[in-house]
Amino acid sequence: MSTFDGPATARLNGVIACLERGVPAFGTFAAAEPAAAISLRGTDYDMVLFETEHKPWDPPRLRDALQYLVDRRQVHQAAGLAPATTPFARIPPNGAEYSQWHAKQALDLGAYAVVWPHVDTVEEARNAVAACRYPSPGNGGARGDSPAWAAQYWGITVAEYYERADVWPLAPQGEILVGLMIESVRAVGNLDDILREVPGIGFVMVGEGDLSQELDLPRQYEHPAVMAYKQRILDVCAARGVAVAHPHVTEKNVDEVVEQGYRLLFTAPVVSHPGLVRGRAITGRS
Repeated sequence: MSTFDGPATARLNGVIACLERGVPAFGTFAAAEPAAAISLRGTDYDMVLFETEHKPWDPPRLRDALQYLVDRRQVHQAAGLAPATTPFARIPPNGAEYSQWHAKQALDLGAYAVVWPHVDTVEEARNAVAACRYPSPGNGGARGDSPAWAAQYWGITVAEYYERADVWPLAPQGEILVGLMIESVRAVGNLDDILREVPGIGFVMVGEGDLSQELDLPRQYEHPAVMAYKQRILDVCAARGVAVAHPHVTEKNVDEVVEQGYRLLFTAPVVSHPGLVRGRAITGRS
């Protein structure tokens, strides 16, 4: 994977910076609303996944959450406008629904990653990447053009935004991550084809909840049958050089999860109460 060496002095997407350095990134889930965002300021999380798959898709509230995530003290200290906790958005549609407009709106508000649930096929994965790219000759991009708000949120000019608003690692200077939820037997079977044929996938998240449901083992994440599918995802992604996210990291399993090869580690959802969460202390990271 290439390290960005363009005109900017630092990465805006802190999770890409972690992946380029080869260190795990720690994060959590949160509702896309201001109180949850405020509770994350001052924590040590590298990322937050604003959840709109199982919670309402409400772009104005997502916009507000993105704004409240920015720590004004950080700006005052000249550390840059990019929030220390990088915001992701998990959008509502399943991969087969091809709802490019959800990705477009999340990116136009300033999100640094779009996570697509239930991606099962090469065609669905290709659509997910295309929806996050502005079109240029031969790149297959399908994102509509309205960059002003996102550029302002990122703290750069529109011209700079165009240079950096592409998917990493396909574009080494890109600051956008495309994440695919692999959460069915069919998806696991197709994963090698997906990663071979669709460039631009930033990471894969194991959807062990839905996968365990399909196996008639609901939420039995440590059952040998569930573990076998999770290991297959890890093996395929390792062979293709794609990071894997784990959605259920705790103090008890964090060391094991890191040893298994997961690189994006998510803890339980944040409760909307300022000061309740202190990031890496939950995951055992100091």
